[in-house]
Amino acid sequence: MSEAAAQLHAEIAACTHCAEHLPLGPRPVVQFSANSRILIIGQAPGTKVHASGVPWDDDSGDRLRGWLGLEKTAFYDPDVVALMPMGFCYPGRVSGGDAPPRPECAPLWHDRVLTQLPQERLTLLVGTYAQAHYRPDTKRWSMTDRVRRGGELAPFIPLPHPAWRVRMWMTNNPWFEAETLPALRARIAAALARNAYGVGDTGYTV
Repeated sequence: MSEAAAQLHAEIAACTHCAEHLPLGPRPVVQFSANSRILIIGQAPGTKVHASGVPWDDDSGDRLRGWLGLEKTAFYDPDVVALMPMGFCYPGRVSGGDAPPRPECAPLWHDRVLTQLPQERLTLLVGTYAQAHYRPDTKRWSMTDRVRRGGELAPFIPLPHPAWRVRMWMTNNPWFEAETLPALRARIAAALARNAYGVGDTGYTV
């Protein structure tokens, strides 16, 4: 990890900006390096991730890795994958589930993290919060529209959030598994086939 990336990691880890709003206290969860060629922008940690400090360390993460065709070894290698949620800390609960990501987090940190990453990268927007932030022009679209019309949202690739509720959505939208996921895995494989200097093989397979 570069010195600049390591310093930014340290600053994020020490952040207490939203502490008064966090029922379990601050524990920022993020992963990146100057070599990350795949960027996954998600939602916010749940209680399991807050407890472990490991991003996507839950059933949703298992489902996401299955969609991408990535083993944990590659997924948790910051020289391969950057994991940057819209909110770095567990935001608590509201009626019906977890609260939205804290709104202060992305303006504070996202641009600084993005400047550390390679310009040539694959960026996945997982869930409606990431999609609304990075493609506000699609605010009138449904999540299904964004995913199905993903080719119109380059350089971003929109995906549904892989929570348990997505199983019914996938049943109602069979094109996602039949068409979207194979194309996505091909793009992941292409990203894995190039190292931080743009040539060669990372040694990972999908």
